[in-house]
Amino acid sequence: MRVLFVSSEVSPFSKTGGLADVSGALPGALVRAGADVRVVTPLYRGVREGGWALEPAGVCEVPGPAGGEVATVFSATLPSGPQVWFVDHPRYFDRPGLYGERGQDYPDNLERFSFFCRAVLGWIRTCGWQPDLVHCNDWQAALVPVYMRTVEASHWDRVGTVLTVHNLAYQGLFGADQFPGLGLPPDLFSPRYLEFWGRVNVLKGGLVFADVLTTVSETYAREIQTEEFGCGLEGVLRERSADLYGILNGADYSVWDPRHDPHIPARYGPEDLSGKAVCKAALQREMGLRADADVLLFGMVSRLVEQKGVDLVVACVDRMVQAGAQLAVLGTGDPKLEAALLRAAEAHPGAVGVRIGFDERLAHWIEAGSDAFLMPSRYEPSGLNQLYSLRYGTVPVVRRTGGLADSVVDATPEALARGEANGFVFEAYSPDALWEAVARALATYRDRETWLRLVRSGMAADFSWDRAAGRYVELYRLAVAKRRAVPS
Repeated sequence: MRVLFVSSEVSPFSKTGGLADVSGALPGALVRAGADVRVVTPLYRGVREGGWALEPAGVCEVPGPAGGEVATVFSATLPSGPQVWFVDHPRYFDRPGLYGERGQDYPDNLERFSFFCRAVLGWIRTCGWQPDLVHCNDWQAALVPVYMRTVEASHWDRVGTVLTVHNLAYQGLFGADQFPGLGLPPDLFSPRYLEFWGRVNVLKGGLVFADVLTTVSETYAREIQTEEFGCGLEGVLRERSADLYGILNGADYSVWDPRHDPHIPARYGPEDLSGKAVCKAALQREMGLRADADVLLFGMVSRLVEQKGVDLVVACVDRMVQAGAQLAVLGTGDPKLEAALLRAAEAHPGAVGVRIGFDERLAHWIEAGSDAFLMPSRYEPSGLNQLYSLRYGTVPVVRRTGGLADSVVDATPEALARGEANGFVFEAYSPDALWEAVARALATYRDRETWLRLVRSGMAADFSWDRAAGRYVELYRLAVAKRRAVPS
């Protein structure tokens, strides 16, 4: 199975969020599962200046409505093994940001990523390597299956396509006046295809034309077919429900495992948790928290936005401190939520520590040094931090949504008796519901034997990418078979 994996960001070369982590880890797991995988992504300024060993690979023509252009392609290798092709075009990608600057998207993002999508197909026609399956990710790559099934259909009639939606809230919406620049037939700007309330919706086009659709957890696959979570595309997704699958993201245990994590003060594993106590003491010092081995320390590493439930944490923080808990938060996001957390830290010195920004080392310290981890998300397509927390023996406290529902088993008496419980789960999106889960965690923490059972149950779980890769290979075969069954 020859797989072309198309993504607008790939860790460690470029990153704004979880898409990069997936794109950096899944291709290597696919290779271990027996696939021949090549990754293609833009050559951003940060990649060029990052000191990576980039080798010239060639050039390709990129058709467009105003005449053809040329893209230069460079090559490198992922740490996990697969070859990565970088599409270079200085006008589009030699910029400080991936998608924008200072909180504002670049106004020509549709032009930039439609060029990228056509360059991907142009390069494959040129390079001599032909995939059986093209796996596209999010709206930035969603025009690839659109072009493959319309203006470039003659070349791709036996090549299957998979489109993965990592977060349906980001759809690639643009003004109708930009549609002609895509070089697509005019009748595709209609409600059946790319038109969405008078605008161009790039993700919708991919959802219509890809052979198989996936998203990043089974629960999220069901949720996005509802009005509450469908972001206006629930009708399209329900129409394609037979082709929509949920596969929970994996954790990259080569990076996130306390037994060999180079970032944390002490290594540990389920057989010997003494290193976790060392990490907790170090985290308390780092965050200005009172040194106390017995206090329940909650951690949170997150974008500080309402989607992540930060407003619920702000509403509960006084009760948490009054109950004797500590809280360590790392993140950046909504200035109002940042300010509210900083006020909480000022009001509760020694009990609440907040660091605004992102710090890779501190993120690992919080995972290792916290006793419990807060993820009270309004919605969470997959989530990665709950998977990291389980491996680090840091008990997750989550809302039952998306990938959180698929990976965290609530510590009910029945689940505890079966040895299946690994965290605390609440239902309603409200401060009182979060507080009830926090209170249960506080009560359980005082029962050290039960708490250790939760810790060890989480640490024994396997959410590796190898597990997810097997499911993707199954769907690749399905997509290819489906495509080759269609008459030319």
